[in-house]
Amino acid sequence: MGYAKVNGLSLYFEEHGAGRPLVLLHGGVGSGEMFALVLPALAEHHRVVLVDLQSHGRTADIDRPLRPELMADDIAGLIEHLGLGQADLLGYSVGADVALRTAIQHPGMVRRLVLISTPARRTGWHPEVLAGMDAMSAESAETMRRSPLHEVYARVAPNPADWPVLVGRIAELKKLDYDWTAEIAALTTPTLLVFGDADAVRPAHMVEFFGLLGGGLRDAGWDGSGRPASRLAVLPGATHYDILTSPGLAGAVLPFLD
Repeated sequence: MGYAKVNGLSLYFEEHGAGRPLVLLHGGVGSGEMFALVLPALAEHHRVVLVDLQSHGRTADIDRPLRPELMADDIAGLIEHLGLGQADLLGYSVGADVALRTAIQHPGMVRRLVLISTPARRTGWHPEVLAGMDAMSAESAETMRRSPLHEVYARVAPNPADWPVLVGRIAELKKLDYDWTAEIAALTTPTLLVFGDADAVRPAHMVEFFGLLGGGLRDAGWDGSGRPASRLAVLPGATHYDILTSPGLAGAVLPFLD
């Protein structure tokens, strides 16, 4: 474990296992601990790098907005700092946005991409999820103090009193409109999309996202020769909030990476 000095940020990371490098990027208001249940399976044959993004976990905040585009440059800086050359990236929710932006902004650094439970544009979320994002604010931090997310933050953060700052930054981020569909359609990195069948992302948008990557546009043929480079996995019984604990997650991710 250690810190990498990138873009004015002291970025926390830790490494597990050995093999082809795989960088894991957690969700909003979380930390690398989010991957605790799936980490052993991933680290069995991979050099797994867990990261705490700006303002999250063991990485202190700095004076800049919380944006996927900026955090993507941080991840590119970490890949260079560790001498990984080219790495696989796996991100969940906000971390998936960061992973996606890394592949868009630094395509030569990303071999394969796994995006868990995030849409290609803001309107891909269910309407009630968007309403919840719009209602979120720094004041929400107080009601979240009894949550497992706050328990981890209070234990590991360099400045635990910054909890309202983190929640406020995430609230600001999730209100921003975005549409990355054109950039996704131009992406050449093989990508696995993973969703739950009860996800916060609309099922119709899951299919739309997969189509942007060349998936689901034609029959693969009896020999599979028409199969796209990218993949789509919908895990049964999984939601946006528990998908990282799904017993089917590692089984979907590892064959794609290997």
